[in-house]
Amino acid sequence: MKVFLASDHAGYELKEVLNTFLTEHKIPAEDLGPHAFNPNDDYTEYMFALASAVVGEKGSFGIGIGGSGQGEAMAVNRVKGARASVFYGGNIDVLKVSRKDNGANVLCLGARFLSQDEAKRAVEYWLKTPFSNEERHMRRIQKLDT
Repeated sequence: MKVFLASDHAGYELKEVLNTFLTEHKIPAEDLGPHAFNPNDDYTEYMFALASAVVGEKGSFGIGIGGSGQGEAMAVNRVKGARASVFYGGNIDVLKVSRKDNGANVLCLGARFLSQDEAKRAVEYWLKTPFSNEERHMRRIQKLDT
């Protein structure tokens, strides 16, 4: 498993924290940027790169981080084969559903709504949850990519 990370300025600090967290847990990670804080950057370029990387490397996952995670997910979901879900706190079981039933391969986090510890727990939980491979879920995912 490989995890690609990307953010915008609002998610930059949390991206750095999560990159270290993944490395400490011996999960291969690649930081797609930004590589320096820039308050004027746009999430779109980073999220398109993230989605393309995930789609291009079978079995990989992506973590996109922004202020709310909403715009990041919208950008990721425009790339065929990328399926982003959003988490900005609350019931962590929604992460299980996004992986098990929806086969999400990108998790978008809202840095303005999560503590670093909450984000770490979310990433760990999400990455450990497998896709069910049930026919009905696979059929629905295939329809998303038509």
